[in-house]
Amino acid sequence: MNANHEELLYAYAVTRDAGAPGADDLETLTGVAGEPVRAVRHLGLATLVGPVPAAGFGEAALHASLEDIAWLEKAARAHQRVIDAVTATGACVLPMRLATVYHDEAGVRRMLANRHAQLGAALDRLDGCVEWGVKVHASGSAAQAPAATATGPRASRAAVSGRDYLRRRAAARHAHEEEARREDEAARGIHAVLTALAEQTRLYPPQHGPLAGPSGRNILNAAYLVRREGGDRFTSAVAGFADLVPEDGVRLELTGPWAPYSFAGQATSGLAETGQAETGQTATGQPTRAQPTLGRPVPGEDVP
Repeated sequence: MNANHEELLYAYAVTRDAGAPGADDLETLTGVAGEPVRAVRHLGLATLVGPVPAAGFGEAALHASLEDIAWLEKAARAHQRVIDAVTATGACVLPMRLATVYHDEAGVRRMLANRHAQLGAALDRLDGCVEWGVKVHASGSAAQAPAATATGPRASRAAVSGRDYLRRRAAARHAHEEEARREDEAARGIHAVLTALAEQTRLYPPQHGPLAGPSGRNILNAAYLVRREGGDRFTSAVAGFADLVPEDGVRLELTGPWAPYSFAGQATSGLAETGQAETGQTATGQPTRAQPTLGRPVPGEDVP
């Protein structure tokens, strides 16, 4: 810990020393505690950090704060703000997990030395790329459960025979299933085209409940690693689908560009200093991205 035992260092991201922003670039940037952000440099790498009070970011305090949704969202947005600012300079950035803290600069340098090969390999692999998030939502009636037809059992019995009622129910169920099939087929076609424009793709489980929002059934939740120079082509493809697919009963949502949260792999996992807390990133939209929008809530499937 720092000599005064009152501060810890909160870590945001790792980048190349040569590409790390200088003091002038970081002058107005603040972090999760409103603290100034600086770079700790070692062996050709740099970690963006900020001094935070030990009383609020020690292990016990962090575990308590991580149960507070309002604190999580505020911290996630500030964490992302720092990463976005560095990404905007064109540097390749490996985002650290939310709430990764170190005792002091010596601990940060020790991490950079111990993980030097792994971090360097990840930076080489992701250099020149950003992450885009795409969600496809079913906006048609198949996003809802099929209705029971008529206005109730008594009305049904009065209007039609039992056989007719069952026939109508079967027809309604078939129409619902057919619409869902068309929506899923449209999502698969969109994903296939976007995958061809990306270096790598990560699929996530569709979101349900509050995370899905009022947008209907989530049928595709994916992240795409795209070279910066290919960004216009990728977003144009998404825009083209957005114009065409409403007739298939689906709606697209595009987020980004983000630092490659979904593709850093294990390079920045397990980096919290012993005795301090490290947590998984909370989800966006992202990016991560603040639902809070920091990375993704659960591991996904890598698609070459």
